[in-house]
Amino acid sequence: MTATGTDRPAQDRDQRLLVGRSAEQARVQELVESVADGSDGVLVIVGEPGIGKTRLLGYGMQCAHGLRTMTITGAESEEQLGFASLHRLLLPFLDRVAGLPPPQRDALQAAFGILSGPPAERFLVGLAVLTLLSNAAADGPLLCVVDDAHWLDRESLEALAFVGRRLQNDGIGLLLAVRSGATGAILDGLPSLPLVGLGDGEARALLAAAVGGPVADDVAARIVAGTRGNPLVLRELAEELTAEQMSGRAVLPEPLPAGPRLEAHFLRQVSGLPEATQTLLLLVAVAPPDDPAVLWRAAGLLGITAASADAAVREGILVLGAVVSFRHPLIRSAVYGGAPAADRRGAHEALARSTDRLLDPDRFAWHLAASQVGPDERSARLLELAATRARSRGGFSVQAALLARSAELTPDAADRAARLVGAAEAHLSAGDVTAAQEALGRMASGVGGAVVQARSRRLYAAAEMQCARTAAVPAILLDAVRRLGSQEPGLARDMLFEALEAAMLSGDSITGTTIDEVATSALAQLGGGGSEQDSSTLLLRAFATRVTCGYAQAVPLMRVAVAALRGDEHLIQTDPAVVVQACLATDDLWDDEAHREVVQRFVTVDRQQGALNALPVSLLCQAADDLRAGRFADAEQRYAESATIGAMIGLPDVGPVHKVELFAWLGCADELRSAVDVAIGVWAQKFGLGVLTDVAYSALCLFELGQCHYPEALVAGRRACEGDAPGHANRRLPDLVEAAVRAGDHAVATSTLALLTERAQASGTPLALGLLARSRAMVVDDEQAEAHYRAAISHIGATPVRTELARSHLLLGEWLRRRKRRADAREALRTAFGMFSDMGAAGFAARAGAELAATGERARSRTPFARPDLTPQERQIATMAAAGATNAEIASQLYITSSTVEYHLTKVFRKLDVTSRRQLAVSLGER
Repeated sequence: MTATGTDRPAQDRDQRLLVGRSAEQARVQELVESVADGSDGVLVIVGEPGIGKTRLLGYGMQCAHGLRTMTITGAESEEQLGFASLHRLLLPFLDRVAGLPPPQRDALQAAFGILSGPPAERFLVGLAVLTLLSNAAADGPLLCVVDDAHWLDRESLEALAFVGRRLQNDGIGLLLAVRSGATGAILDGLPSLPLVGLGDGEARALLAAAVGGPVADDVAARIVAGTRGNPLVLRELAEELTAEQMSGRAVLPEPLPAGPRLEAHFLRQVSGLPEATQTLLLLVAVAPPDDPAVLWRAAGLLGITAASADAAVREGILVLGAVVSFRHPLIRSAVYGGAPAADRRGAHEALARSTDRLLDPDRFAWHLAASQVGPDERSARLLELAATRARSRGGFSVQAALLARSAELTPDAADRAARLVGAAEAHLSAGDVTAAQEALGRMASGVGGAVVQARSRRLYAAAEMQCARTAAVPAILLDAVRRLGSQEPGLARDMLFEALEAAMLSGDSITGTTIDEVATSALAQLGGGGSEQDSSTLLLRAFATRVTCGYAQAVPLMRVAVAALRGDEHLIQTDPAVVVQACLATDDLWDDEAHREVVQRFVTVDRQQGALNALPVSLLCQAADDLRAGRFADAEQRYAESATIGAMIGLPDVGPVHKVELFAWLGCADELRSAVDVAIGVWAQKFGLGVLTDVAYSALCLFELGQCHYPEALVAGRRACEGDAPGHANRRLPDLVEAAVRAGDHAVATSTLALLTERAQASGTPLALGLLARSRAMVVDDEQAEAHYRAAISHIGATPVRTELARSHLLLGEWLRRRKRRADAREALRTAFGMFSDMGAAGFAARAGAELAATGERARSRTPFARPDLTPQERQIATMAAAGATNAEIASQLYITSSTVEYHLTKVFRKLDVTSRRQLAVSLGER
């Protein structure tokens, strides 16, 4: 076994075999063997202090003979230094960073402060680590062992969690030990191994072995019960209690030093050491773990020599080696927590004076701040500068912590408020909504001026949006805009854009204001100017105009906004809000070609930049293109990837809600109604995402049309259109016309056709004109109808929307059959039946088949193209490989490793019975 890390998990002095951990040892050994075989393994060992986590890590390293191991131990002193722990872990492989794909290389170098530039995207950093380790594992399996992972800086821990969730047959193992409840949700979803106390018999055996003499039964029972079988506490008691106490001849101390009292037990051990030794221990507790020179310089400033460590080494408190470390991490906590405040400040001051402020300005600033009593603007300013550097590396949680501490030291109330707002913003960027809200809650009311107060309200609204609570967000943002007044017009525009987005998402659920009020405020802010080129501003003006002035006046503005996005050659990043608004604009225009092009650009940029916050939304928009084109398997693939990435970055899980339209096309009644119930009952009513009500009823209307349940389709269609939601209502107008005509409601059919006529003519796109022609044919139902139907087929045939083309053939065939033109009807109905069958649109295929049978021709049982039994990820990888992408290119786009791509391709080749990539396109049914 070769240890390649910078430090190793602290080992207890007792290196004998673990007692009572056979099942846990087997689990660890299974992981190591899996890695050795070239597969992978992830295990998070969780438990209270002293429960045996470190010893299990040690056992894992013993099992890993022949494997390369990388080991680090988390250090409290590095919690506020973004990516510091990750840098230590990857030291052996930093010479390989230059060989990473450029976006990953730049992100990792920015994270480590090697490269200046925009803040590193935290998930792109995770992908860079994954690729780096995977490339290294090509030379042989790797085992990464991390003790006290709860003391890693958040960014490092998130990167490791990202890696752990993406491993698949890469020859990489992650073995982490964390204290119970100490890492929040960062490690959720990773395989875990909870450790509890030893059983009665095993605990008694360990106690007897540690004592080396007799232990009275009642004493043993009392100690085991009082320690809850904690192995470390048992061993420590064995050394502390006398033989008389163990035999029952003397009284045991009350209470026993178990559980939360264990640190007090260690502190009692430390308090008996010489004063100089205690001072040295305090320095060790806060000094950087990988730079002993700083420790000894600080010790020298305080008159402490290396000989002062001898007493702590004799007592088994310190371990001397390449670095100076505590035998157990709880001793570190006990030393620092038990020291007088003045002594802690003195230690930090000495460490600040011993730290090179040019080479390590962040650590210098942190120690200097910790040495202060009361407000100190110099320290606060240095922390603020350190926070700026942390942000440039993508260390948002570190930036937040530094700004929060800076605010504590800030004497001026206005400056303090500004720094707290900065801390809250950084917390949101790190995905920690609760911490952001706590930082905002520490602001004094009305302090900091209009701009700071407006930013505070904006961040509060952003926190609500991240929790998917949209209903109150527009009112919050309007209030922020009013507070801002005429200051910072750019900030006001951004907030109004976010307010309008939230209002459109909230729909009928909006509270405290109305979408009309938001739109009116937006137009007032924008004024009469129209030369702005910013995409978000163009979209804001377009949708505000649509709400206040009507669709016809908004169409030219929407076209300008969409054209700007299509022609933006410098698009380097996307915002989820812009993605949503752009897609709604193209949908409102019935411009599916623009929708496809814009969404593809968004997806490409998101993948290139590692923008995982935007990519799930872009993928959902891309799934809409697939649905309209009748590529249902591809849509399923987008949904799966969107859900996977969303779970990876902690987005709220909406379950199957996004798939309601897919369920409608497939004719999956139970799945559809279940998803509709969740969309309306949970996400719309509980969280305020009222737009999902429109989406749900739209899908229901479509489904009922496929089933020929026209009255039910009419009810759902009216509900879907009544809010006139931009981007949604227009697409459903033709469905409502069809449902009303077939249900015999001529008034609804006529009024809906009038609205459709106005909007389709204003839009003028082929799809809009085709759907209008089809709807006219249904309403007039005279000799002119056939011309309208054939015009519809001509217009829609020029678009990528195959589902609507198939429906147009179906409606033409149904009209011809009713006109007794059976031969002509059969031709149209055969086309519709074939298209729907190939797509897998079960309901509409059955409807077309029934109509065809009514012409006297039995619909032939038509089996759709036999799609291979591939998982969504396998299909995606196979499709990309068939298009010529290399394994490395596929891995980079899908946030997996090249070896994972190879693993899936091997399975795909076996399932499809092919031997080369050239055969994939044919086997996948691509024509």
